[in-house]
Amino acid sequence: MSRAKFPLLIACLALATASPFAAAAQEATQPQATAMTVPRQLVGAWTLVRCDNVYPDGHRVELYGPHPEGMWLINAQGDYMMQIVRARRMPFAANDKSKGTPDEYRAASMDSNAHYGHVSADANAMHSAIVHATFPNWDGKSGDSKYTISGDELTYTVAKPSSGAAEGAHGEVVWRRVHD
Repeated sequence: MSRAKFPLLIACLALATASPFAAAAQEATQPQATAMTVPRQLVGAWTLVRCDNVYPDGHRVELYGPHPEGMWLINAQGDYMMQIVRARRMPFAANDKSKGTPDEYRAASMDSNAHYGHVSADANAMHSAIVHATFPNWDGKSGDSKYTISGDELTYTVAKPSSGAAEGAHGEVVWRRVHD
């Protein structure tokens, strides 16, 4: 990461721990926050490497296209905010969010994913409690995911992804730790 981006990252981390979103996430998940721990290796900033659906026959679908972008910020208490976006997105023709076409709204929904809440982990699984998400079906949902950390890469699986699960796919998401 370039030195020019590092102050912005520090500011984002500070906002993540001091924002009303972080407070709401902690209040909404307080029982989990006290019952589970946040391993030090999860704390910090992560950048997205890939976000795929993996089907039973082994083929992969890149949910956000090639080279998706995203950031996941996790503080020491496990409060987090995450955003994933397709690297190349089409702007709305009207240049007005309230005047999009059905196709523009669909693309905007399918080309991004954001949520915030609380995360903790033990040796076997990562536990998440989502407070709010851009996919409203995830609001208030909790779940566990198998995960591994190898060097600076964190990989976890999603048993039932928000798209493609009907065909038996599972999600695989890979993040890389951000360093200065």
